[in-house]
Amino acid sequence: MKAVALTRYLPISDPESLMDVELPSLVATGRDLLVRVHAIAVNPVDTKVRKPKDKTETTPKVLGWDAAGEVVETGPYCTLFKPGDKVFYAGDITRSGCNAEYQLIDERIVGHKPESLSYEQAAALPLTSITAFEALFERLSISLDRTMNLGKSILIIGGAGGVGSIAIQLAKQLAGLTVIATASRPETLQWVKQLGAQHVINHKHDLVPQMREIGIPQPDYIFCCNDTDGYFSVMAELIKPQGKICSIVETAQAVDLNLLKNKSATFTWELMFTRSMFQTTDMEEQHHILDRIAKLVDEGVLKTTLNETISPINATNLRKAHAQLEAGGTIGKIVLSGWA
Repeated sequence: MKAVALTRYLPISDPESLMDVELPSLVATGRDLLVRVHAIAVNPVDTKVRKPKDKTETTPKVLGWDAAGEVVETGPYCTLFKPGDKVFYAGDITRSGCNAEYQLIDERIVGHKPESLSYEQAAALPLTSITAFEALFERLSISLDRTMNLGKSILIIGGAGGVGSIAIQLAKQLAGLTVIATASRPETLQWVKQLGAQHVINHKHDLVPQMREIGIPQPDYIFCCNDTDGYFSVMAELIKPQGKICSIVETAQAVDLNLLKNKSATFTWELMFTRSMFQTTDMEEQHHILDRIAKLVDEGVLKTTLNETISPINATNLRKAHAQLEAGGTIGKIVLSGWA
């Protein structure tokens, strides 16, 4: 089967940083599905895993953690899907990724593709949707009962990125929160407003006076999708007493949790790979989350965050997509589709 893979960790400008390869056919066992991949999306995690380092793989390593496709075979213990089902999923970072014609994936972290979306539109959603859903409703413990959230607000730092774009929609449409998103360019400001943010502030300027200016000096929740190091102290200053902060961006240095003590505020991490990485007993929750996301999309409550499609799926185009992500400023998601 065709795939895009690496054997060395090189700068994306190097033609060998991602290469077209042929890999052996796969067979589904256990609770695995064998999926024919029709479309894939790229995420910051792809570029982080691929970043240059002194390491060589003995066999080609396939990246990619966002896909939509069709089930062609099920393992003997599968109960959630059958051949022919159209699916979407993010995957498991400890296993081979989706940048291949076929992929083995545990059915417990797979959802039924939204019927109203194309494969390309669906591929843009899984990783960001799971991340945003888990962050808001599990890590931050925001109620799914809108009546419990009356008068409450959330600040989303980095609103125009993939995760922020879904978080805005979930916070506004599902939870009924007042959403404040950060953006710094005219095009990103317009994007987050279209997604439902009631207020937009500029993350390149001091957030504290901007929050006072819009009349929400202390949000109940803060979701950080960009530069935890740079924003930790201001998040600690802004958060409401007994409020909660969640981040998806690892720190490069120690952060001072004592800044949160007097407010009895909570800081928590979200990593959507945790369940599959540690094979947690509630791993199947991600199947249910994706099915819920698909239903919300088909009902018109949520919309895809696809912003650019590149075709076909090959090393040249995937290197282009990685380079765009590394350059920064990406709005929404970049998707690749079809195998030449």
